[in-house]
Amino acid sequence: MTIEILDFAEPFFTVRFLTDEAIYQAGSKTIVLNIHEDPLLIQGQRLAHLQSVIVRETPVRNLKRAIVVERFADHGSDAELCANVREHWPSAFEVRQEERLRGVEHYMSSKTYVGNIGMTMYHSASVPLKVGLHKDHAFCPVPGFREVHTQIVGVGMMQQCMERDVETLYLEECMAPGTTHRPMYDADGNYPWHQYETITESIFMALEILPEGAKFPGQEG
Repeated sequence: MTIEILDFAEPFFTVRFLTDEAIYQAGSKTIVLNIHEDPLLIQGQRLAHLQSVIVRETPVRNLKRAIVVERFADHGSDAELCANVREHWPSAFEVRQEERLRGVEHYMSSKTYVGNIGMTMYHSASVPLKVGLHKDHAFCPVPGFREVHTQIVGVGMMQQCMERDVETLYLEECMAPGTTHRPMYDADGNYPWHQYETITESIFMALEILPEGAKFPGQEG
């Protein structure tokens, strides 16, 4: 039974990684994301694998593996919070050097790892964002890589396209705080062309789950 406090989203949010905890008592509004195949329980209701909700002043039970994000609603305004974030986090292009991110108002926290789980916060400042359609995750050559995104602040959407062209859009999921989009990968870890798009300036968390035998860059040793 462990509760690990992760600092990658500080000083803006408190993130906890819970393993085999019988109960977590939520105080003020908190996002809970279940990352275990077994459901966790909230007032007798089941929260399934890779689903998330906002809870407040209530116990959450049967947390085999879960992430909680606290203080996401404890700021004066989204605009003030996001302006402060931009002073602390580098641009995603500066960190990742992906051409699709060049000139895009997209910022990121550091990445942190717990076992085969990687977590990063992203701030998307422009509306629209136009971060670029993609479907490959080159840093993980082992089949079975899984990724979902959880909305923390603001409103956004996850878009899926038939081709690398937004005019071929076929599925769009709106994401408000506390929402995790449905997994879009198949059993072999193949993805459609997809991108995150803003409705308002936003902050979301990317959750990366590595398959057995894979390591994140820098973890090879």
